[in-house]
Formats: sequence, structure tokens, C-alpha cells
Amino acid sequence: MVRGTYRRPVPTQSVEAAPAKRGSALPGFAVAAIREEGRWRCVRLDAVALEDLDAAITALRGLRSQGAVIGLLDVDDEFFVLLRPGPGGVRLLISDAVAALDYDVAADVLDLLRVELPPDDDALDDPWPEGDLGILSDLGLPADELEILVGDLDLYPDEQLESIARRLGFADSLDEAVGH
Repeated sequence: MVRGTYRRPVPTQSVEAAPAKRGSALPGFAVAAIREEGRWRCVRLDAVALEDLDAAITALRGLRSQGAVIGLLDVDDEFFVLLRPGPGGVRLLISDAVAALDYDVAADVLDLLRVELPPDDDALDDPWPEGDLGILSDLGLPADELEILVGDLDLYPDEQLESIARRLGFADSLDEAVGH
């Protein structure tokens, strides 16, 4: 099972994104979904959150909500990242770990998870999720359902995030935040 809070017993190395993607503004969206008193609201995060995982985590922690806070990053319509800061650290899920070859934020996710890409290029042909599939279990989206959703290669990342938002009850607020 893929989990984002465990530590694999493998040596770590930094995964650095390809130069072509560094420093350029990326398409997509970064949104915080906040649940307080049984109601969800979504707010757009600064676009730098799509490029810098620390910026995304800092922005989410700055919201200081009593309820659940989930970060949803749709990066360049290539992959998504779910973030959930808590007192003991941050829980993470990336929909495609292979994206770390091309995107700094994806490389940062793998570094934080202490996960390496396999050295075999053939293993990099197919996308695979990495992190905590149970990240939304306590909010009503079990790990096995999230795994099926993440594995649906017929959906673009924004569609996957929309499905997650619909399942948890904040699809309208997400649409409003991203301007659909």
C-alpha cells in the first residue's frame, strides 16, 4: 500500500527537475479547501505554490483553521498533489511520481517522502501515485476509492481533483475558486 507518512528503508537522493521547467510560471491551480463548522470553502493560493512545495505548505499552515485544510495542486495538467498539514508534519499524495523528472514541486514531494525514482527507465513509462492514499479517509474518501480515482488514466488531473471535491462536498466552491 502507498503511504505518505512512512519512511522507506532506502538511501535517499535528491531528485532535481529538468532545467526546462525551472523558474517558469506553470499552468494549473493551487487551492486550499477549508472545512469549518461542517462547511467547506475554497481559496486560491498564490501560483508559486505550483512550483515550490515549501510555499504551498507555508500558505496552508498560514490559514490556521480549526477544521481540515487540504491543499490541491493541479500542476501543468500533468499531475496533482494533495497536501494536508498537521501538527506532526504534512501528509502528501502525488498522482504521478514520474513527474519528479520534470517538475521541481514533484521532486520536492518525493524528497519529503524520501522516495527515489527507480533507476530502470522502463519503470518510468507508466505513471504511479506515491504518498498517503488515506489522506482523505477521515473526511469520507477511503484509500481504496482514492487509489481507483488516481489510477484512472482517462481523467486529467483537474478532473480527478474535481471528482475528489465532488465526493467530499466542495465541488462548487472549488469551481468558484478556480474560475470555472
